[in-house]
Amino acid sequence: MKTLALTLFLAVPALADHHGEKAALPAGLPAQLDTAKLEESGFTALFDGKTLDGWRKTGGTAEYEVKDGAIRGFGQNVKGNTFLRTNEVFGDFIYVFQFKFIDKDGNSGCMFRGIHKGDDPDGRVMGYQCEHDNWKNGARSWTAGIFDEARRGWLDPHKDAPEEVKAAFTEQGEKVFKWDDWNTIVIKCEGNHLQTWLNGEKRADYTDTNDEHTTLEGFIALQVHSGKSGDILWKNLYLKEL
Repeated sequence: MKTLALTLFLAVPALADHHGEKAALPAGLPAQLDTAKLEESGFTALFDGKTLDGWRKTGGTAEYEVKDGAIRGFGQNVKGNTFLRTNEVFGDFIYVFQFKFIDKDGNSGCMFRGIHKGDDPDGRVMGYQCEHDNWKNGARSWTAGIFDEARRGWLDPHKDAPEEVKAAFTEQGEKVFKWDDWNTIVIKCEGNHLQTWLNGEKRADYTDTNDEHTTLEGFIALQVHSGKSGDILWKNLYLKEL
């Protein structure tokens, strides 16, 4: 891994993840974004704050627009999961972005290393997704968990994990997630090792050893899940390749 000379926070303490270990943000990445320092450290903006240049919509009936410097994904009676994906693909990287729900009924997520089924450029979107959880009526709070879209389902927490592991992940999520403010997510991909952080706390840490489904390169995509409604905002999308 390349060493990142980031001075983005005055101090970043060690933080507990859901596996009961201590883990700091990678290379001192912040819970609060400083976009100027991200750019100084070699991060590139994936969104210019004004247009959707470099992105395209695929699947579903939801819509995407630029609103007040953010990307808005929205729709009513959305048929099919709808994605706004980057034209570019990425392999190993650290990716930082912020999001918040406007409509608390709508489930969402951010694909990373996404692919299309059968390599069809308009085929079903598949692959790793960083969950944006709408809390499922309070029963689950798994934002920044890793879901394998249209393939294996939940990877971390794993769908077969003990109930106490899932409950602990929800408990942490309820403490860390912000309903009425922006949430900062960090995703780090290096080889088959995938990690996520939510508002400065480590969430998922997954090593994909499945030869059939391990994906080492793909696009970034924002999701509006199918359902009666959805309204989500994303901003400050920055990525640095490793």
